[in-house]
Amino acid sequence: MLLVVDAGNTNLTLALAPEADPASLGLLRRASSRRDVTADELEVSLDALLRLDGHGLTDVEAIVAASVVPAYTAALDAIASRRRIPILHAGAATVPIGLRLDRPEDAGADRLVNAYAVGRLYGRPAIVLDFGTATTLDVVGPDGTYLGGSIAPGLELGMEALATRTARLPRIELRRPERAIGRDTVSAMQAGTVLGYLGLTRELLARTRDELVAEFGERPLHIVITGGLANAPWVEGLENVEAIDPALTLKGLVLLFSEVGTDRRRTP
Repeated sequence: MLLVVDAGNTNLTLALAPEADPASLGLLRRASSRRDVTADELEVSLDALLRLDGHGLTDVEAIVAASVVPAYTAALDAIASRRRIPILHAGAATVPIGLRLDRPEDAGADRLVNAYAVGRLYGRPAIVLDFGTATTLDVVGPDGTYLGGSIAPGLELGMEALATRTARLPRIELRRPERAIGRDTVSAMQAGTVLGYLGLTRELLARTRDELVAEFGERPLHIVITGGLANAPWVEGLENVEAIDPALTLKGLVLLFSEVGTDRRRTP
């Protein structure tokens, strides 16, 4: 059993891959992230989530993780050490993909894994839109090189800021309104946030496409959406999307573990 873990700023997402194959990936389980999590707390949480599907940490033979939260990285290492489980962390040194970046070591592990996964599962050139705490757009060239991308505040983060930094604006449902001209506070906020966010995303996609065409010529482009908000109804307003794949990062981690082999796994 391979335990696959994506430790993000908002959620901890995990699944088991019994055959170390993306097609064997089990149900995704999620828990809220905590930046001050301890190894003991995480060990209990992981075991409890796995038991929802009739398994436990005792069934885990290896771990592969993409973590952007240092506390989770350290806690996973501690758990792997005391249970003597080999662990592989995704990062610039372990993800086998070319990087056209000024500072590769600063790239988020999840972004690298998404870029790696989209080229192998969907084709290239490709764009991955990851709707999470932040919205990231990551670009893969025709030869599979990660070219970089863009980062914007996530839609829920923006809504939370409106609700907490203003005296009278409420928390609202993230639903695409029928009109841009809202006739009450809620519909006005939905117009400004959801429609505005679609506009932000379309502009980034359009500029990214133009830059890819300018450098590589006109080619079929694979656009894949992932992340915690990937299945939100308003996402359907984006055009030319090939796939919505909420498990893309976890699938990429399974591929990474299979491809890298034992050389870069580590038994603490």
